[in-house]
Amino acid sequence: MTASLEPGWLAVLQKEFEKDYMLQLKAFLQAEKNSDKKIFPKNSEIFSALNSTAFEKVKVIILGQDPYHGAGQAHGLSFSVKKGVATPPSLKNIYKELHSDLGNFIAPNHGHLQQWAEQGVLLLNATLTVRASEPGSHQKYGWETFTDTIIKNLSDKKEHLVFLLWGNYAKQKAALIDQTKHLIISSAHPSPFSAYNGFFGSKPFSKTNNWLVEHGLAAINWHLED
Repeated sequence: MTASLEPGWLAVLQKEFEKDYMLQLKAFLQAEKNSDKKIFPKNSEIFSALNSTAFEKVKVIILGQDPYHGAGQAHGLSFSVKKGVATPPSLKNIYKELHSDLGNFIAPNHGHLQQWAEQGVLLLNATLTVRASEPGSHQKYGWETFTDTIIKNLSDKKEHLVFLLWGNYAKQKAALIDQTKHLIISSAHPSPFSAYNGFFGSKPFSKTNNWLVEHGLAAINWHLED
């Protein structure tokens, strides 16, 4: 499971792959595949968030919960879908808030967020796989231990990061983050069920860039080219 991991992340996480919980997770995933369960994303994209944003380049973390569970949606980046796939409702609401927050943001005709990842935005799901059409089906099998380790390492080893924690699940991760040196921006989740309860109007994107610039870092260009 480590062969294709970005070198900086591999140095941080290699020992995790030798731990019992990870071996049990690997066995669980193999059993799922042996029973002909359809798992998303495909094997080569499970660690796409880490491979798209090298450890040394991470500036912002947007934490999701589960990969998308519909065919063709999940590709390893939280909230993102590849070009040609319909933009999911939560991402449409993220685009709405971007327009409200930044004023000049125009939603692209796709939901592919790779351009953010390449600028240092780690698009991390707490659970990295899911069974088709069964949201939450791979929770509590070990992925959360692995991704909590990622969050803790980022908090401990880096400075002046921004963590965007949307929804109650993500907010629980604040306990892993040293708030004396990092910024946490939390709000309701952008889902249509909760976006009007505090996500809209929270201005996370301008707040992120203000923090980065204040600490001598380049702002994120949130605009996405078609």
